[in-house]
Amino acid sequence: MQTFALSQLIAQREQSEGPWMEFLRVESLSMGLYELAAGSVDPQQPHSEDEVYFVVEGAATLEVDGVQHPVQPGSIVYVAARAPHRFHTITKDLRVLVFFAPAEGSLAGSS
Repeated sequence: MQTFALSQLIAQREQSEGPWMEFLRVESLSMGLYELAAGSVDPQQPHSEDEVYFVVEGAATLEVDGVQHPVQPGSIVYVAARAPHRFHTITKDLRVLVFFAPAEGSLAGSS
C-alpha cells in the first residue's frame, strides 16, 4: 500500500522542473501531477495508454478528438489511448491529477 497527501505532492512538484511529476508507477497504473500556468500552451501528444484527468484547481478547455470540454475543479475526464488531446484557453492556473492505465510508457511502440 502507498498513500499520498495532495499538499505534499504539490510541494514536491513545485521543487521539480517542468509541469509533470509522476508519483506512482506499477505495471497496471501510473499517476502524476500536471500543472500548467494560466495562458500557457500544453505541449502533450497522444499517449498509448488510457488516461483519466481529475482537475484539482484551475480552469481551461480540454480538446479531445476535436471536441471542446470546459474543465474546472472537480471535473473528471476519460481520454482513450491514442486520442489527440490537449488543454488550451487556460484562464486559471491548472492543477490536474493524471491516471494512466497501464503505466505511462509501458505500451510505447505497440499498436
